[in-house]
Amino acid sequence: MTTLTKTEGEKAPTGPDSFLSVRDLRVRFSTEDGIVKAVDGLSFDVERGKTLGIVGESGSGKSVTNLTVLGLHNPKSTTVEGEILLEGRDLVTAPEKELEKLRGNKVAMIFQDPLTALSPYYTVGRQIAEPYMKHTGASKKEARARAIEMLTKVGIPQPQSRVDDYPHQFSGGMRQRAMIAMALVCDPDLLIADEPTTALDVTVQAQILDLLKELQQEFGTGIIFITHDLGVISDMADDLLVMYSGRAVERGTVREVLRQPKHPYTWGLLSSMPRLGADVSQALNPIPGSPPSLLNPPSGCPFHPRCAFTGEVPGDRCSTERPPLGEGRDAACHLTAEQKQSIFIDTIQPRLR
Repeated sequence: MTTLTKTEGEKAPTGPDSFLSVRDLRVRFSTEDGIVKAVDGLSFDVERGKTLGIVGESGSGKSVTNLTVLGLHNPKSTTVEGEILLEGRDLVTAPEKELEKLRGNKVAMIFQDPLTALSPYYTVGRQIAEPYMKHTGASKKEARARAIEMLTKVGIPQPQSRVDDYPHQFSGGMRQRAMIAMALVCDPDLLIADEPTTALDVTVQAQILDLLKELQQEFGTGIIFITHDLGVISDMADDLLVMYSGRAVERGTVREVLRQPKHPYTWGLLSSMPRLGADVSQALNPIPGSPPSLLNPPSGCPFHPRCAFTGEVPGDRCSTERPPLGEGRDAACHLTAEQKQSIFIDTIQPRLR
C-alpha cells in the first residue's frame, strides 16, 4: 500500500493566484535492486491561466512528478511524501475515490504518445464522451454532441463523421488533437502536458502549441508543460523549473532562466542546442557524462560529477554539501553570484551566440 507522509523541507512562496502548490515532494519506488529516489524534495506553484514549464533530461523526475499529482502511481511499490495542495486540499492524503473525481474534471493530462494512451477498441468520440458523462452526468446524446464540439475546437475536420472513427484512422497530429479534446472536455482547472509534441513534425508541433495557447485563453486553464525542448518551452511557458536527478536546480520566469541562466546544468542544456545561423561545421557542446543513477545518487550537488566548474568552489563542498534552492528566482549551486555572472559572460554566452 502506498506510504503517505508529510515532511518539512524546501518552501516556495504561494502566489495569490496559485491553485496548485507542491511542497517538498518525494517519490520513491521499491525495486529488486533497491529504492529509486525518483523525486527528491521538489516544490513549485502553478497559477490559473499561466504555464509552468518543467525541463530536464530523461530520468530527471519530470513525468513522475506529474503522474504523482494525478495519483497515477503503483500503490504497492510507491512511497509519497510531502504535500500536493490543489485549492488547499492535500492530494497526497486524499482517498482514491476523491482523486477519481478530480482526474479528467479539475485536473487532466495529455500523454506523450496518444497512440498508446488512446484505446484501439473504442471510437475517438466515445473516449472523449466517457469522462464527460462520468463527471457531469450528461446523457449519451449530450456527451456525443460535446465530443463533436471539442473535436471542432481542436481543429479536426468533419468532426460529425470523424467522431465515429478509431484512433488508428487518425494521423499523429490528429490523434494528439483528439487527446487534447479529451483532456479539456470537462474544462479542467489544470492541464498537464507531458511532451505533447515530441513525435510530431515541426509544422504540426506549431499548430498544437498555438492550439494550447488559444484553449488556455478561452478556459483560463493552468498548464504544466513537460519537455526537454528549450525552444518549445521558450514559446509556451511563463515560469520555468529545471530538474536534475529528481530535484529542482533552477527556477524563475522563462525569460530569466533562458537569458540569464545561473546553474551549470542549465548552461549545459542551452550550450548543447543547435542554433539557426550557426556555423554547421562547429561542434555542439554536449554535457559530459551521463545522468546519475537514482538508485544511488551522488552525495552533495547531484550535478557535481559532470560539472566543469567544481574547481571554482573551495574545498569539497560540491561533493559533500547539497546546495539549497531558495525562494523565487534562484539556482541550487555553490558558486557565488559573482562567479556565476563571470562564467556566464566569459564562457557560456559566447557559445549561445
